[in-house]
Amino acid sequence: MSLAIPSDDEKDDLLLACRYGDLEDIEQFVNKFGPDAINDIRDHSGNTVLHMVCANGHAVSSSLLSVQNEAKSSPLHWAAMNSHLSVCQKLVQHPKGPGIDLIDIKNAAGRSPLGEAENVGWEEGAKWFVEVMNLDEGAKGEEELRPADDVQNIEVEIQDAEGQVAKMKIGPSGSVSKTDHS
Repeated sequence: MSLAIPSDDEKDDLLLACRYGDLEDIEQFVNKFGPDAINDIRDHSGNTVLHMVCANGHAVSSSLLSVQNEAKSSPLHWAAMNSHLSVCQKLVQHPKGPGIDLIDIKNAAGRSPLGEAENVGWEEGAKWFVEVMNLDEGAKGEEELRPADDVQNIEVEIQDAEGQVAKMKIGPSGSVSKTDHS
């Protein structure tokens, strides 16, 4: 027995049901078309059912955790932009999902879900993202700053409003020595 293929109107109705958290309509869709039918449904902006669910604070398990829309935003971006902490937590902590790596996904604006939380002034969410992120000190692209081996003294001259000039040297260790005062 093969399942029916949803029409464009039925797909739009499913997206609206996900947006408004209408579980009965979602269940009817899945019963009629099967659970796999929801995987490729997108709106005119490329948003999936998970984008709709997360943007509106509805928590639903899904295998579509890192799917990006046309603006390259994931469902976690949308949950962060709309300040839905419990949804963010469920997306990141989903047992079969990508986990904290979701926090590193950047959208077309160059922002991660953490960046979106900060952008909308959602401090609680930004704090939670930072708490669970992998802040490995040896992360790629980060280099430890260290003094150069051949650092020498830096000579500085400062002239005040009366024309008096003070000369000093700043050594590699930060030590300051006065050399002359004119």
